[in-house]
Amino acid sequence: MAEQNYHKQEEQKNALKLRSLTENLPPYVRDFFRGIEPTTESRTRIAYAYDLIVFFRYLHENNYYFSKKESKEIKLRDLEELRPMDIEEFLDYVKVYSSPENGEQRANVQSTIKRKLATLRSFYKYYYMRELIKYNPVELVAMPKIHEKNIIRLDTDEVKELLDHVESGEKLTKTELAYHEKSKIRDLAIMTLLLGTGIRVSECVGLNMNDVDFKNDGIMIHRKGGKEVTVYFGDEVKAALLDYVTERKSIIPADGHENALFLSSQKKRMCVRSVENMVRKYTQTVTLTKRITPHKLRSTYGTNLYRETGDIYLVADVLGHSDVNTTKKHYAAIEDERRRQARNKVTLRKD
Repeated sequence: MAEQNYHKQEEQKNALKLRSLTENLPPYVRDFFRGIEPTTESRTRIAYAYDLIVFFRYLHENNYYFSKKESKEIKLRDLEELRPMDIEEFLDYVKVYSSPENGEQRANVQSTIKRKLATLRSFYKYYYMRELIKYNPVELVAMPKIHEKNIIRLDTDEVKELLDHVESGEKLTKTELAYHEKSKIRDLAIMTLLLGTGIRVSECVGLNMNDVDFKNDGIMIHRKGGKEVTVYFGDEVKAALLDYVTERKSIIPADGHENALFLSSQKKRMCVRSVENMVRKYTQTVTLTKRITPHKLRSTYGTNLYRETGDIYLVADVLGHSDVNTTKKHYAAIEDERRRQARNKVTLRKD
């Protein structure tokens, strides 16, 4: 059985997941998801669905007006009965609440609460712009202020130590070492690729064998929104990939995974969670004070590229940021450092 395109598989899986989630919501909500489909990622729509499930359940359980209506029975016109204070009370509720999936208690940080308000803004705006509702209380609620956190990344010496540990297995447990002998070439290729190109973990696991071009030192990846772009890699990444591809050609993959570049121990395409666990395992041998994820490796690459080039637009392009302001926000500290270093570059009066 030939393997279907990885990204199409993910889209289909997410479409089924969204369909399942909307069964717990009023019928008109499906119109909203169809309406935003052209401008949003499938994972974003799933996150919206979870937020709306919490919102409608909250209305049923905590708002007197909706108490006699189950979530699916709440009409579109009912949403006009809410006032800004009702939305603010909902945001206060989601600071700590019980999960609609399993009843477990959840606590949300400010950034997650902000996302839930953004979901409601998008939801209400959809119907308001189409004149299906005449009042939009969410627009009158201010977005929570988020305190920017320092960007966590690996230092240069930590990157070197990390790759050395991936290669040698140093500081791994006995159980991990037994598995390491079988996977170290693959693991080194993945870690070197992430650190040497800054690609997203989803882009990494989605790579096929024929996406790697050793002649031009590039990989074809699928960016957010489905756009295909070529990301180029350096000699260190090339050497690690060549070693792995040689090994990969000798592996007989499981049915349906023939094209996948990176295979699991079950000879199936690796999933995002597997790479996340792998990154956590190795980075803990280097630092226990920094919680390093694949995204932090991406930040590490962006930092190194900006320090070497000083070109924020190049960094934005390579990382696939649609808005350069996103890049500037992440690397503002380095920008300030560069400005400080440049303070004596211009001489007013030569000796």
